Amino acid sequence: MFKRLKEKWEVESNVQLALIFLVFSISGSGALVIRKLIFHLVDYSPEWPFWLTVITYVLTIVPAYQLMLIFFGTLFGQFSFFWKFEKKLLRRFGIKLNN
Repeated sequence: MFKRLKEKWEVESNVQLALIFLVFSISGSGALVIRKLIFHLVDYSPEWPFWLTVITYVLTIVPAYQLMLIFFGTLFGQFSFFWKFEKKLLRRFGIKLNN
């Protein structure tokens, strides 16, 4: 399974793969912290309509997670992998970057 991931992601070593997994996990955990903070700042309550909860989540947490991927990816020396990952994601939304 790891061999397939390394080929798909064009990763050269197991160490690089481990660093990528670490960045994904740190960013995911960070997104939970950011979610708590943002939902506290907007005075979220469970009585909010579902659609408003979803919009708040998508407009705040998703971009924060993507920025954390780039930030932590850079800290762990994996900027090029995560930049390529982000560009691919943005292309799916119809946004093209030249870099």
